[in-house]
Amino acid sequence: MKALENILAEFSSLAWGLPLLILLIGGGLYLIVRSHFLPFRYLGHAINVLRGKYDDSNDPGQISHFQALTTALSATVGMGNIAGVAVAISVGGPGAVFWMWVSAVIGMSTKFFTSTLAILYRGKDSAGEIQGGPMYFIIEGLGKSWKPLAVFFSICGLVGALPVFNVNQLKQAINDILLVPNGVEVNLYTNIGIGLVLVFITSLVILGGIKRIGSVASKLVPSMVVLYFVLVVVILISHSDVLLDYLILIFTDAFAANNFKGEPFLGGALGALILHGIKRGAFSNEAGIGTAPMAHGAAKTDEPVREGLVAMLGPAIDTLVVCTLTALAILVTGVWQTTDNNGVSLTASAFANVMPVYGKYLLLVCIAIFSMSSLFSYSYYGSKCMSFLFGSKNKHYYNYFYILSIILGATTSLSMMINLIDGVFALMAIPTMLATIILAPKVIVEAKRYFKSIKN
Repeated sequence: MKALENILAEFSSLAWGLPLLILLIGGGLYLIVRSHFLPFRYLGHAINVLRGKYDDSNDPGQISHFQALTTALSATVGMGNIAGVAVAISVGGPGAVFWMWVSAVIGMSTKFFTSTLAILYRGKDSAGEIQGGPMYFIIEGLGKSWKPLAVFFSICGLVGALPVFNVNQLKQAINDILLVPNGVEVNLYTNIGIGLVLVFITSLVILGGIKRIGSVASKLVPSMVVLYFVLVVVILISHSDVLLDYLILIFTDAFAANNFKGEPFLGGALGALILHGIKRGAFSNEAGIGTAPMAHGAAKTDEPVREGLVAMLGPAIDTLVVCTLTALAILVTGVWQTTDNNGVSLTASAFANVMPVYGKYLLLVCIAIFSMSSLFSYSYYGSKCMSFLFGSKNKHYYNYFYILSIILGATTSLSMMINLIDGVFALMAIPTMLATIILAPKVIVEAKRYFKSIKN
């Protein structure tokens, strides 16, 4: 078992290694250059689309633009924004935040292309229902001979969408922040209790399908981002005297790498810092992985570019807003230098610094909402992969398996399973990015047609 654990840990590390980052970041840069920054020129229009200005209930699809974005965001705005940013700073220092921003800007371009393709090349499942996502745009856009690539994506999606990591981290946060400090003995029974509560809440939502998931996400995601924003603003106001200094430090340290504590790469600490920051950003916003296009592919629209523009806002909200809030809270409170904490514990220290009585409990509320909203979206992604592989009449079986894995995640450490899930999740980027790069000219032609039409 120890040997298998080491193999899976190595597999996960390799899967999220340099080749994947070259594919995600290099591919994203290619898409930016290839489009001559075209989507970035229409941010205002993207916001109007998101607000529902162009919604038409008669358009094909199942959910609104806004619900599609919040469903995709409910998956990406999660532990990566709270624990992931803390890891980025504890290893890379303030400069890591700048390179997370770089990955977000590149990710915005990638999301535009992948989600435009999700509508442009929608297919139909075995029940005749219109569906979108990498598995469909691979077959519809590249042809039936590319089906093995679509099958590979879907197989990886079945495993990658399992909720073990999110549940495990949420259980840990509840134990560390709520139960242990209040004298509750943590054991198998308390963990099963947490698991059963999550099973109950998740079942109510996911068994209703994408329409219920979209409806819940559209209410949950904005409220959780606003709550988190308000809490961090309280922290920033209390340390307003050093806020500007740390904002400047994020930029200067990004090229000096004075606070980097990891192994050097490409000749020094700067190369390692760039790699580290971009990796944490890519892990957080998931641009190019292929999950978000499955949510955006369900949007009610007959204009592919509109959905691409809405999807483009995802990395901006996820990384440029939520991750930056976490980073500034950790930096201005100084906990990144004064404690040995890492991950979610470091973020909790920042909240406790300013709000010693209730700060960590409010953070726990945010963590709970972030994690549970992720559970809803990933169940949809997994069942969509199941439907593609085994037919839509069998997709509900995935939800039962998914619900059982919540108990598994709550009651065991599951380091092996987490490494397996992380690894196959990363492998989903290979078919997604390859197909997107090949089909990029089709998106550009469609974008030019669309932007010309809205000017006329």
